[in-house]
Amino acid sequence: MATVALLLHHERAEAAELARQVVAWLAERQQEVQLPIDDAELIGRRDLGVDEAALADGCDLAISLGGDGTMLRTVDVVAPKGVPVLGVNVGQLGYLTEVEPTDVFAALERVFKGEHDIEERMMLDVRVDGRVHTLALNECVVEKTPVGRTVRLKVSLDGEFFTTYAADGVIVATPTGSTAYSFSARGPIVDPAHRAMVITPVSPHMLFDRSMVLAPEAAVRLEVVGHRTAMVSADSRQLAELSDGQAVECTAASMPARLVRFGGPDFHRVLKAKFGLSDR
Repeated sequence: MATVALLLHHERAEAAELARQVVAWLAERQQEVQLPIDDAELIGRRDLGVDEAALADGCDLAISLGGDGTMLRTVDVVAPKGVPVLGVNVGQLGYLTEVEPTDVFAALERVFKGEHDIEERMMLDVRVDGRVHTLALNECVVEKTPVGRTVRLKVSLDGEFFTTYAADGVIVATPTGSTAYSFSARGPIVDPAHRAMVITPVSPHMLFDRSMVLAPEAAVRLEVVGHRTAMVSADSRQLAELSDGQAVECTAASMPARLVRFGGPDFHRVLKAKFGLSDR
């Protein structure tokens, strides 16, 4: 018997309905199912709810029902325990998800038969001024507060001062996150099979406005300089507000995210389909 964790998008009715169907399907096959308490209440199964901090304990598989945001949340919860994640695209873009809702039960059959691969993705280890420690699959962002103006961020690489950006913010992304916020800030697209760190300034007020692709062993430190505060977030989760002299440090995490794959379209084909690139 396997233990399966289920996490779902809270604002999509189709995700909740699919979750009920998946719970029933797993129960019929004597698999143990558990959900975070809020997710369990959402589908009317509070009896299956467990504290999110303990969700990955003893878990064999996690299923994400939603879009990429739900995938990021799922990875954040289970990656520290090495639990593989199957992403079901009940969303829009779906870069990270693997199967569509109509294929979820066939996919689960294949997982239980061992007919799948595990793809490992580099994650960031994010430490905020000694107060917060978390992981991020996509990116860590230090940027101006909603009502603020540009911030000054002192960037150090491997303990050595590099430069000070005057910008709306600075993004430190993984290859997976290179198609997220970093991409919208004109950063490069990096194949997620690579291990690297991408630093991308957001609307910098300086001549040097290019992204940098660093080795995965790099250590990046972003320190707020001056009286304007900045907000630090990881995978869209706000972590803390930083003031003058406070900093966030990013390195490659010691553990990867583990994603269930079935040998389908590679990254380049997914990229082509998502952006509607023609064959001409």
